[in-house]
Amino acid sequence: MKEQIFYLLSSSIRELAQTDSVALPDELQFIIERPRDAKHGDFSSNIAMIYCKNFKMSPAILAQKIVESITLPASIKTVAIAGPGFINFTVNQELLAHQLELMWRAENCGILQISTVDTVVVDYSSPNLAKEMHVGHLRSTIIGDCVARILAIKGYRVVRQNHVGDWGTQFGMLLAHFEEELRERSGEIQLNDLETFYKAAKLRFDADAQFAERARQLVVALQSGNEHCLAMWQEFIGLSLAHCQEIYSRLGVTLSPADVRAESFYNADLPVIIRLLEKQGLLVSHAGAQCVFMEEFKGKEGDTLPVIVRKKDGGFLYASTDLAAIRYRNEQLNAHRVLYVVDARQSLHFQQVFALAKKAGFAKKSMQLEHISFGMVLDKSGKPFKSRDGGVTKLIDLLNEAERRAAELIAGKQTHQLGEVDINDAARIIGIAALKYADLSKHRTSDYIFDWDTMLCFEGNTAPYLLYAYTRIKSLFTKAAQSVDDLSRSIMFPTAVELSLAKHVALFPETIDIVCHKAVPHLLCTYLYELAGLFSSFYESCPILAAEDEELRLSRLKLCALTAKVLKLGLQLLGIETLERM
Repeated sequence: MKEQIFYLLSSSIRELAQTDSVALPDELQFIIERPRDAKHGDFSSNIAMIYCKNFKMSPAILAQKIVESITLPASIKTVAIAGPGFINFTVNQELLAHQLELMWRAENCGILQISTVDTVVVDYSSPNLAKEMHVGHLRSTIIGDCVARILAIKGYRVVRQNHVGDWGTQFGMLLAHFEEELRERSGEIQLNDLETFYKAAKLRFDADAQFAERARQLVVALQSGNEHCLAMWQEFIGLSLAHCQEIYSRLGVTLSPADVRAESFYNADLPVIIRLLEKQGLLVSHAGAQCVFMEEFKGKEGDTLPVIVRKKDGGFLYASTDLAAIRYRNEQLNAHRVLYVVDARQSLHFQQVFALAKKAGFAKKSMQLEHISFGMVLDKSGKPFKSRDGGVTKLIDLLNEAERRAAELIAGKQTHQLGEVDINDAARIIGIAALKYADLSKHRTSDYIFDWDTMLCFEGNTAPYLLYAYTRIKSLFTKAAQSVDDLSRSIMFPTAVELSLAKHVALFPETIDIVCHKAVPHLLCTYLYELAGLFSSFYESCPILAAEDEELRLSRLKLCALTAKVLKLGLQLLGIETLERM
């Protein structure tokens, strides 16, 4: 419908421009959006306010001329002018009924597929394998997974990549400690607590000069391809990745071992990156390090900021690896778009790396490189979220606590009729859903306050509220003993609340398009929350099973079923499971 309205308005204003000899740009750019107040119609455009200066007239007068020149198609009921010159359109209800019917029949609720299958790489999660995953990895993991799911349902070829940290100087001390543990225990050991293992290795590295020297030797040996070091390193990495995969499984995240593209994957290409930069005359020696200076990046004092690609001691940095990754994604994956789901503190790093990648030809000019930044998780005092002992909260502990609190919540509800097995499963689903939704429902660029009580509440913009709305609809069909396969008639809108719910249901494909384009999961959360609220108003106002006649009863049941279908798919795209009863 937006495309149709855009065509109507574009054609109208170009005809007026031709008649009045007014110059307009080759590509018209104006907004068509949903009015906040439903009384103003279904769509609103600011075209008159954008181009009124070209016509040398007020927005209201230009809007009137545009409206008078439009021949309305059958799909649009009315067009009107509001405020200083907004043009508002109201859609014909027959078209709305038709759109809902298409959504009803479609497996993906009417989400339109892209016309060409472009490749999009989503780089997310990216834990450091030297430690256990902690709360700081939560946002990248679930935001990235949600964005990947939405890109996939739109028809993109999505390549998930987990750029884990498995290379670098810290692995020397870990291998030295691991080597001694293996020797003392004469065989296989289990890293049940990676964090404890890392702390023990770090303490020895700082306190024992002999141990530190051995660690440095192992770094050199590892980077040189020593078989003994590689064998120990691979065992350590394997145990670390198994821990990550356990977290992903618990979170319902779609990353798999096959998606891992670790730092070590690009190691052989790093000298090539240096040679190519040198060949193009981009490298500059600065304080013993090899750097690239780009004039568009200045410090506070006005000095040009360097991109360091090789340290004084010959070691490589994150910038080197990221450039190699871009080159790989450009040449091997033929990616059209690459999304880096990394916290906002890395903003300058990615700006520089993206600019250098384009400058050096590691990425095509048309390749979109985007930093999908996000804020921090804070406690109620506004400080970074920590564990009770003041340390970084392990992600596994956070998941356990979420499920424990959800189980307590369910146990406190005296009305539930779940068996013991179902209670455990419900606690898992509700706990993980609450944790993920509390994060995804906030704008990703903002910091947010972590609050157990709020996220597990059955009221407000929370996962339990949405899950309850879904189960409420499922219970309707249980009571009605009605199969959704028998709901063949069109949906009707005899009341204002039915019409409001139906219009909002119809917004689902459009919402997915926006989230896909801007990588903003919170907009999907807001849509689903408003959908659940409109359904609640409809449920309270309109008799469904006790409707006046059979035709109205079936229409309302179908609207309920379509609402449930959209709720379920929307939650799935957020990475959240649903329950059939609560």
